[in-house]
Amino acid sequence: MSKKGYLYAIIISSLLFIAACSSKSAEEQIHDHLEEAIQIEEGYETQQQEIEELEQQEQEIFSQIVELDMEQFDQIQELSQEAISIVEQKQEKLGEERESIEASQEEFEQVESLISDLEDENVQQEAESMYDIMIERYTTYYDLNDTYQTSVDQEKELYEMLQQEELEQDEVTSHLEALNENYEGIIALNEEFNQLTADYNEAKRTFYEVSDLNVSYEDESDADTEE
Repeated sequence: MSKKGYLYAIIISSLLFIAACSSKSAEEQIHDHLEEAIQIEEGYETQQQEIEELEQQEQEIFSQIVELDMEQFDQIQELSQEAISIVEQKQEKLGEERESIEASQEEFEQVESLISDLEDENVQQEAESMYDIMIERYTTYYDLNDTYQTSVDQEKELYEMLQQEELEQDEVTSHLEALNENYEGIIALNEEFNQLTADYNEAKRTFYEVSDLNVSYEDESDADTEE
């Protein structure tokens, strides 16, 4: 096929794709974007599980460190170095997790331009409410991720401090206090994020119901399938 013919084929394919999309109602197109956004977030769930496993490993190492005294400084150094390696893996996973959420948001935001195409005013209001909740959820996630990244940086600094033989106890105590304060922020933001996730799932369910989309729910989670 000539270059011109190849380009023509691409144009025709694109037009057919656009025609296929335009044949769907605004409700159906919104449904497709919502479900695609959730599919993209499967990467986030995978990273979450891996981060939890790394946290357990790190906690075990930290517990071993606090049981040692300065006469066992070589062991403290060795364990601290292991912990630093785990913390660096957490940093990497947090970055990958954020990329999954950013990709999900990019897909989800395509819904916004479709809301005005909804003919039923009630359906439009439910779509707007659902959209606003999800955007707030994304914003809360970024705050959570930023706070988590800060705490991971603090953890790394702590283990680097423990590599120093001449280390003041007050310095360690002060660092731990700052770290614990950050942990409290993570817990609060995580609770907010989880609540917004539940609110979004309920808002999405309501939108599907009022828009008469033929969607069935397998259970009370956000798993759903189009019949």
